[in-house]
Amino acid sequence: MTISEYGKKQLVEEKVFKDPVHRYIHVRDQVIWDLIKTKEFQRLRRIKQLGTLYLAFHSAEHSRFNHSLGVYEIVRRMVVNFQEFEEWNNDDRLLALAAALLHDLGHGPFSHCFETIFDTDHEEFTRKIILGNTEVNEVLKRVSVDFPLEVAKVIDKTHENRLVISMISSQIDADRMDYLQRDSYYTGVSYGNFDMERILRVMRPSREEVIIKESGMHAVEDYLMSRYQMYWQIYFHPVSRGGEVLLNLALKRAKHLHETGYTFKQAPKYFIPFFSGEVTVEDYLRLDEMVVNFYLQEWIHEDDPILSDLAHRFVNRDLFKYLPFDGSVITISELEALFEKAGIDPDYYFFSDSYSDLPYDYDRPGSKSNRRPIHLKRSNGELREISTQSAIIHSITGVHRMDSKLYYPREKIMQIEDLEVKGEIINLLNELA
Repeated sequence: MTISEYGKKQLVEEKVFKDPVHRYIHVRDQVIWDLIKTKEFQRLRRIKQLGTLYLAFHSAEHSRFNHSLGVYEIVRRMVVNFQEFEEWNNDDRLLALAAALLHDLGHGPFSHCFETIFDTDHEEFTRKIILGNTEVNEVLKRVSVDFPLEVAKVIDKTHENRLVISMISSQIDADRMDYLQRDSYYTGVSYGNFDMERILRVMRPSREEVIIKESGMHAVEDYLMSRYQMYWQIYFHPVSRGGEVLLNLALKRAKHLHETGYTFKQAPKYFIPFFSGEVTVEDYLRLDEMVVNFYLQEWIHEDDPILSDLAHRFVNRDLFKYLPFDGSVITISELEALFEKAGIDPDYYFFSDSYSDLPYDYDRPGSKSNRRPIHLKRSNGELREISTQSAIIHSITGVHRMDSKLYYPREKIMQIEDLEVKGEIINLLNELA
C-alpha cells in the first residue's frame, strides 16, 4: 500500500488532550487529527462507555470518545517502543494508529444492551461506517484508496498483519489496558489499576503477535487479576444489570406496540428502522443516547401502562429487585406461570439474567477457546505460554465463572389481591433469597 503525502503529513504543532488516565494524549499526524474531527467520531461523545453502570456508580459517565482516544494513545506509545526492533515495520504505524482510534466507532447507545434488543453488531457497523459514505471514509481514502479497507480488516481481525491486530485486540491489548484503568478511575475503585508502564516496557513485537519479555510476567499477572476483579465487582454489578433489564424491557415493549399498530403520542421515528430490522448507516448514526433518553422521557406519558411504567422506572432509577437464581428451587417457567396467575405480565415484569466470564484461556487440545495465548519470551529467545510459567495465571486458565439473577418488581407482588397466589410467590422468592 502506497501512502499519499497527506498520509505522511504532520501537524505544525502537536495537539494534546488532557486525560485523567494517561495525563496527555498526543496527536501529531494530520490524518488522526482529521479523523477525530469527523462527525462520526464526535458522535462517540454521546455514547457512554459503560452503558447503564452509572446507575450503580454515579460518576461512571465517561464516553466511548474518551476511551477511543486512550486506546490510540497506548498504541502510539507501543509504536514508539517498537521502533528499535527489526520485527516492527514502521510502514504499519499509521494503520495501527487509525485502527486503534476507530475500533469502537460502531457502538450504539447503551452498547451491548442495545445490540441484544435489536440484534445489531457494533463491529459490523464499525466496518460499515469506515467503508461507507462517511466523513471518516473520506479522510481514510486520502491516505490511499484501499486504506479504509485495511483499517476495517484490522478491526474485524481479518487483516494478514496479526501483530497490528494483537496490539488492539488480544488478551493483552491497548483496548483492555485503557478500559480497565479508565473504568476504574471513573467508578472510583482501585480494582482496574495495574502497572501499565512496566507492561509497555516489556512488550515486544513479533511477526504474529505482541509478546512479553519474561521479566514482565508479574506485571501481566497483576493485569489479568485486575481484569478478573473489574468484571465481577464492576461490569457485572447487579444494579447496573438491573438498569439494562429495564431498558431492554422498555424497548421490547415499544417495539411490540409499534408492530401491533399502537398510536404513540410521540412517534418513535428514529427507532422505526430498528423495529423493522432495516437499518442503514445513516439510521444507526442518528440514534445516540441523547435520542434514546428523549424517547424514554416521552414514553413516561404514553397511554400504554406497561411502557409508561418501564420508562418511568428507568428514567427515575426505580429498579426491580433481584435475587440469586440457580434453578434448584423452582424453574423459570413455573415462576412465570405464577406471575401470570397473579395478573402480572411475566414478559415485562420478570427477567432472568445470566452472565459469565473467562479471565484467561487459549486454544489448545480439549479447549473450547479460540483465543490466542499470551507468550513470554525467555532470554534464549524461546517462547512459552504464560500459564506454564505463572502459578497465578495457571489457576485461572480455562476457569469459566457464571452467575444468574432474577429481576422482579416487589411492590407489584405486594399488591396482588389473591392472597393464596401472593403467599406462594413470596414464599418461593424468600427461599431463593
